Amino acid sequence: MPLPFLAADGGHDQQVTDTPLPYSAQDKWMRPYRPGPWRVATAALMLMLAAYLLFAGMIIGVAKGLSGAEACLGASVLVIVSALRLLRVGFWVSGRGLRQCRLFSTVTVPWDQVGSVRTAQQPVRVLGLPRTVQGQALIVTRANGQQLRPLMTDHNADFLGRREAFDMAADAIEGRAAELR
Repeated sequence: MPLPFLAADGGHDQQVTDTPLPYSAQDKWMRPYRPGPWRVATAALMLMLAAYLLFAGMIIGVAKGLSGAEACLGASVLVIVSALRLLRVGFWVSGRGLRQCRLFSTVTVPWDQVGSVRTAQQPVRVLGLPRTVQGQALIVTRANGQQLRPLMTDHNADFLGRREAFDMAADAIEGRAAELR
């Protein structure tokens, strides 16, 4: 007797296509790749530090040291906001344009102002530190010839040790740029 529901291993014979679903929003900002393990681990450590700061603030507040509790609360809010912003760093795409989010600033370029999107072999920073090595970077050039600072490289916190993931993400962004320009 066949059961009217799918088993947990069902659906493996269905073919996956890269066409967007009819209900997926084209104007929603989305990152075409997942945050890397270095970025997620750093944010997790920062959130753990914020938890310790909040706990310390609670202990100081119970001991009637309100100014110290306020300082711990302020520091923990600053660490939490920094961790959340660190997770947003990267390239975001939508039907409206290309957005480059950095730690302290965001640059949005509409598709009609994007000149070219390509990968280039050049010296890149390892995890954003001053040390540079030869690697690949995603270069976005505006229509007026001005280049955005290369934020997505194969040695940044999202792609260090994940060369294939960098290639797939760069291809996805280049393809989206070619489609929407």
